[in-house]
Amino acid sequence: MTLFSGERAVVIGLGASGVAAARALADEGASVRVTEQRPEERVARDAEGLASIGAEVLAGGHVPEHLDDATVVVTSPGVPPHAPVLAWAADRDLPVWSELELGARLCPVPYVAITGTNGKTTTTEMVAAVMRESGLDAVACGNIGYPFSTAAREKHDALAVEASSFQLKFHESFHPRVSVLLNIAPDHLDWHGSLEEYVRAKARIFELQNDGDTHVGNRDDPTAFRVSEKAPCEVAWFTLGRPQRGEVGFDGGELLSKLSGDDALGPLEFGTDALRADAAAAAAALLSFGISPEAVTSGIEKVGPMPHRGEVVAEAGSVTFVNDSKATNPHAALAGLRGRTKVVLIAGGLSKGVDLSPLAEAVPGLSGVVVMGESASEIAGIFEGKVAVRKSESMDEAVELAFSLAPEGGCVLLAPACASQDMFEDYRDRGEQFTEAAVRLARRVPRG
Repeated sequence: MTLFSGERAVVIGLGASGVAAARALADEGASVRVTEQRPEERVARDAEGLASIGAEVLAGGHVPEHLDDATVVVTSPGVPPHAPVLAWAADRDLPVWSELELGARLCPVPYVAITGTNGKTTTTEMVAAVMRESGLDAVACGNIGYPFSTAAREKHDALAVEASSFQLKFHESFHPRVSVLLNIAPDHLDWHGSLEEYVRAKARIFELQNDGDTHVGNRDDPTAFRVSEKAPCEVAWFTLGRPQRGEVGFDGGELLSKLSGDDALGPLEFGTDALRADAAAAAAALLSFGISPEAVTSGIEKVGPMPHRGEVVAEAGSVTFVNDSKATNPHAALAGLRGRTKVVLIAGGLSKGVDLSPLAEAVPGLSGVVVMGESASEIAGIFEGKVAVRKSESMDEAVELAFSLAPEGGCVLLAPACASQDMFEDYRDRGEQFTEAAVRLARRVPRG
């Protein structure tokens, strides 16, 4: 008998995680219905693929009847807890799972799980790279773009799982061998309803851990520190400073571990504090997982900035263009700005209910700000009278305006501090449009 024989599952949402969940459920014996908000013509290809394995797809909006006869609901990350379709599920006392929960029920191998407001993807890729460096068959999966429920059914030795707050809210059995909480700053408050609910969702990453498991916490982040202290298992810590007993940190450019004795893991040359923190967190998680110190250093060194996460994409004259489109909240934008000077910041988009005023901390390093999108006026108000501010209606215009404000040897940084869907398909589309515009400009302007 397959795992979900007899279940009548309704999957809410036909995005990547919804398609993966529907396939996993069908493969494991469930009858599957998918309910999708978008019209049929926009999801025809995915609907056809799922129909070929016996799943029913109902597009054009959710209605209560879509839940008829259901025994379980699997919801996609884009569906907020207050959505009517989830209220209908609650009225019927139906269990609601995330795709993460589905993966946890299917996964037969140990996994390291990573969450936090920022740095999840880079840290997850580091963990997976080091696992492979040590000889394990391992992949990065989860919120990183490769569904956990897909990877869980493949023949791997271990997994590195990126877990979002959306996914963690709806789990019952997610139990990592090692969990990591990188940091916490206000984000997705429109989805969670409050900072308290957002923090509560993040804390669920270690909810089922116990003796024999390890949680990795951030010694430098006061909010994340308080949360990690409550973990019901052994806790290891990471820091940007010199580590104390039970910590991984740095002595200058040298990564050090004091988790068990004193281990000099070797020099790591990373350009930003954010990347250094991700490396220290990954190292603490991997050592706790049982990976050798030698594999930790050599594996982490092979992972640089991920696309749209602080990558240099062009140089025009003496001005460098940096794409940090994944900086979708003020905490991430400030991390990308830290240590930089002569910066012209391109920012704006959907604020997600988050207070953007902390961006004012960046003023000392700024030469100008170009604002765009729904929050343009709000961000302009933060910086007006402090640095030069320009408003843009498109990415092409934003790049041109930013270059006009940039001093010699300066940097144009796309770190929007906001989500992208008011003007772009997603953060990738936004980053790609920035990169293309910067490259076009650079072709007109000699380097140097």
